[in-house]
Amino acid sequence: MAQLSGPRFGATFVPQRARAELASKGIEVGGVMSQFGWQFERLFLSGDGQMAAVSEFVLLVGGLDQGTFLPSLNWVIGARHIGGVEFGVGPNLSAAGSALVIAAGVTRRSGSMNFPVNVSVVPSKFGTRVSVLTGFTVR
Repeated sequence: MAQLSGPRFGATFVPQRARAELASKGIEVGGVMSQFGWQFERLFLSGDGQMAAVSEFVLLVGGLDQGTFLPSLNWVIGARHIGGVEFGVGPNLSAAGSALVIAAGVTRRSGSMNFPVNVSVVPSKFGTRVSVLTGFTVR
């Protein structure tokens, strides 16, 4: 089973209500902002089957493309199929407040490299943020 801790980068689509909430705190961002960070992963239940349980901490910094430093922390508990498809859910903490993150993705392998692509949805009282992240790891 691949271990997928490593760098992540991508973009988050920020709804108007979330941008207004951030603006009330003196933070101005556009409707799309960059994300850079690191995913720490631990496989905590696997066997000879097709599925494995995983715990992932994803630490991101958003808005650097707009001169803003917006950290966020996501803890996702989920499952991964041996074919690389995964899904999970957990808490999200960010400048916009706390919410629930729902994530799904797939990892493709090429030689000794792994290339994960994940989509996450964070519904909150300030609208739903959607992020697309990718990255790489070396086996």
